[in-house]
Amino acid sequence: MSAPPAVLAVAVFVATYFLIATERIHRVAAAVGGVALMAILGIVDTETAFYSERSGIDWNVIFLLFGMMIVVSILKQTGLFDYLAVWAAQRSRGRPFRLMALLMTVTATASALLDNVTTVLLMAPVALMVCRRLGLDPVPYLITLAFSSNVGGAATLIGDPPNIIIASRAGLSFNDFLVHMTPIVIVMQVLLLGLAWLLFRRRLDARAGRAGDLADTICDLSPGDEIRDRRMLRRCLVVLALVMVGFSLHSVLHVQPSLIALLGAWLMVLVSGAHPAQFLEEVEWPTLAFFMALFVLVGGLVETGVIGNLGEAAVAATGDQSFAAASFLLFGSAVLGAFVDNIPYTTAMAPVVQDLVASLPAAEGQSLWWAFALGADLGGNTTAVAAGANVVIIGIAARNGTPVSFWEFTRYGLIVTAMTLVVAWAYVWARYFAFA
Repeated sequence: MSAPPAVLAVAVFVATYFLIATERIHRVAAAVGGVALMAILGIVDTETAFYSERSGIDWNVIFLLFGMMIVVSILKQTGLFDYLAVWAAQRSRGRPFRLMALLMTVTATASALLDNVTTVLLMAPVALMVCRRLGLDPVPYLITLAFSSNVGGAATLIGDPPNIIIASRAGLSFNDFLVHMTPIVIVMQVLLLGLAWLLFRRRLDARAGRAGDLADTICDLSPGDEIRDRRMLRRCLVVLALVMVGFSLHSVLHVQPSLIALLGAWLMVLVSGAHPAQFLEEVEWPTLAFFMALFVLVGGLVETGVIGNLGEAAVAATGDQSFAAASFLLFGSAVLGAFVDNIPYTTAMAPVVQDLVASLPAAEGQSLWWAFALGADLGGNTTAVAAGANVVIIGIAARNGTPVSFWEFTRYGLIVTAMTLVVAWAYVWARYFAFA
């Protein structure tokens, strides 16, 4: 008797994840191989993989990344990132942790205003360049950029893709997220700065002296001298500003962020006159391929009911205990989202949460949405593939000759996630249940 589809889907997913985690073969080859095996076993087909909104490739995410990669590629040609690298080196006076805190704060703030994937696409080149200028190890800076983008992105409706999915399903507004999510995100970002110092202080101190000497030299430079084409930069910055405004208003305009990114990329190419060979060379094709394969792999778990059944069983176990349900959604979402990417996970679990919310009093029911959002967002820090920002950071690092391994990222991510989840759990209890 043949194995049930759900068992086959789990077996393929676990085997693929093992290959990705151990890096026995390249992560793209492992993910694409897992997709091929799911297709051979009949778990997914082309209709599911390419066209299913619930369990197929999320083309909005893919084309958002593609468009912003082109934007970043053209901005790089103007010297903007060199300018920002010199500015950051001067502001930090070459002190490694001060530089890290500066980059983390800017990243968290920008992730709340834009989205975390777009932010790391813009900030990672700056971090790489300033580290290269100061002779610093870029890996701690890239990892903390990912952490800050995931924490900062949790603050607003548009900051992290799971928030957009939850807002759509729950009918929550931009202001709702500001009231319920932003306060605790600010607290967690401050704590994250302290945790970053504890985790990376030895790696930072090892280069502190050399960085300080180089910073003294850099302070004699003018950041403006790094700009290679001022006229082109002015035009590109106008386009970038329009793209940022579009991202901020996309829910009002009823336009997908992916379309805004593609239009921005087209305008950027138009005003810069860049040749396709120039900007397409910088596109992170392996990252895009990995994302597409990951969506299909998780889609196989969704299609066979694995994720939905897990969620329903756990929610049923909590009964009418609303705080227990909130705790499960917080910690359970972080754990499951760490392994299956928080975007498809949130898509699959949102209907389950909606049914649970409907069965509880209004005030208690609404608290579950915030616990769900915090768990899905913060769980994105756990592993190297738990969130789009992480995958992008690792892709950029590998392309620039400073690879970040799955376990190097994950061993720090587990600590960060544990800390932020405990803080979030205390916040959910104090705000929604302690005085109920």
